[in-house]
Amino acid sequence: MDLSAEKNIDHNKMLLSDLQQLFTTIKQGGGKKRLEKIKAAGKMTARERVTALIDPETTFFEIGGFAGHNMYKEAGGCPAGGVICGLGKITGRLCVIVANDASVKAGAWFPITGKKNLRAQEIAMENRIPIVYLVDSAGVYLPMQDEIFPDKEHFGRIFRNNAQMSAEGIIQISAIMGSCVAGGAYLPIMSDEAMIVDQTASIFLAGSYLVKAAIGENIDNQTLGGATTHCEISGVTDFKAKDDADALQRIRTLIGRTGKAPRAGFDRIESLSPEDNEDQIFSKLPKERTQPYNTYSILDSIVDNGSLEEYKPDYGKTLITAYARIDGWSVGIVANQRLVSKNANGQMQFGGVIYSDSADKATRFIANCNQRKIPLVFFQDVTGFMVGSQSEHGGIIKDGAKMVNAVANSVVPKFTVIIGNSYGAGNYAMCGKAYDPRLIVAWPSAQIAVMGGTQAAKVLQQIETASLEKKGKKIRADKKKKHLEKIEAHYHEQTQPLYAAARLWVDAIIDPSQTRKWISMGIEAADHAPIQKKFNMGILQV
Repeated sequence: MDLSAEKNIDHNKMLLSDLQQLFTTIKQGGGKKRLEKIKAAGKMTARERVTALIDPETTFFEIGGFAGHNMYKEAGGCPAGGVICGLGKITGRLCVIVANDASVKAGAWFPITGKKNLRAQEIAMENRIPIVYLVDSAGVYLPMQDEIFPDKEHFGRIFRNNAQMSAEGIIQISAIMGSCVAGGAYLPIMSDEAMIVDQTASIFLAGSYLVKAAIGENIDNQTLGGATTHCEISGVTDFKAKDDADALQRIRTLIGRTGKAPRAGFDRIESLSPEDNEDQIFSKLPKERTQPYNTYSILDSIVDNGSLEEYKPDYGKTLITAYARIDGWSVGIVANQRLVSKNANGQMQFGGVIYSDSADKATRFIANCNQRKIPLVFFQDVTGFMVGSQSEHGGIIKDGAKMVNAVANSVVPKFTVIIGNSYGAGNYAMCGKAYDPRLIVAWPSAQIAVMGGTQAAKVLQQIETASLEKKGKKIRADKKKKHLEKIEAHYHEQTQPLYAAARLWVDAIIDPSQTRKWISMGIEAADHAPIQKKFNMGILQV
């Protein structure tokens, strides 16, 4: 192995290690003392509940693990958004699981908590797979109620989704395993089946203190809304569980008795290992984000050995379009090629940039995949569309618009992996978050922004300098340099994958060697939802 490969390994594994160490801390939720207090009350922690619910020795694909990171500092933080979400198998069936973390502000809902819950429901709805809610929450975090209560994508949207999923036959099962108050009480009761844990759980619109203040009635919480009340008197809940373990086993039994759903019919054959070991990705991805590399080499560590069949290999070379298999699943791959190449006219084309011929090729390929019911996987390392007079005169805007149109109107499931740069309109054309990928994940090497940090910092400084000069002020050269460095540092922080993951712009930051598993799981989930729409690009026909 050469020295550059060793440096790449050290750099990429260090990025991953730093994120893994941070996530170890995040998994402690509100801290050791609060977790111990939960156990002392005879309850499991949120993560213990998820582990007990899914099938032994299977993977829980966590969504939004870094949600809320470095947000809400004045409130003391909100690790993982105060809720654990992800996909896991229950009695062999893939399900979405949502578990309130009562160690974080008693499971109260911050704005990012609501956004994360909505994302979990979106995944269940798009893929038509069951969703399980493990409820243990004090309700809306009141100091921030204006940021979570009234708007379209706020708290109330959860219940709207409950109703729509029920109408569409998407299974929802809830276990009330702690506090469940006020508007939050509707979530489990709008599910298809709701159970409640005896003595440690309660559900009501107003707790005993508020009842006392409102109407002067003296009553304890268990009598007001405990398991006995709701299973024997009100009939609000369907089953009384003696403890957390009993409730979780009940959920497993219910899921296990559910009939099989229709399938979309995506093609899958026996899986083959990649040509190169998945761990070799670390040596292939350069330390410097501006350095070119061969994307085909990256794909050799992801796709099944011998399965890659390229579409138009000698045309539009800054984009790779290819049919392949990942863990046996038939997929269509659209990937940015980072090597410099020449087009048919002998002109140099920069890697990572989308040219007119690349966009044209991708548009036609995406249409083919839609026609043949082949899921699409986008591998992003894109700096944007080509600029300049030659590109503008050649119609880059129209060609780019066609590609964006094809991505937006695709009816087959789409999956996005952000390897490196994800800049500007390139993010959109390569199926960024706004284009409804079923899953969008990032590698630790990812950077997401409207443009590169150095360019953006210079533009921002030029704007600020021009503004000062209009006022008759001038900046000395040494201060100008420091000012530029400050802008660059601030902008650089906002481009990092951790910043994106904290705000749920991506579903997860993953170990690159686990990419095959994530994509395979995503297609397995998508296979539960038969395609109902027909692909049509409207006015921008291919």
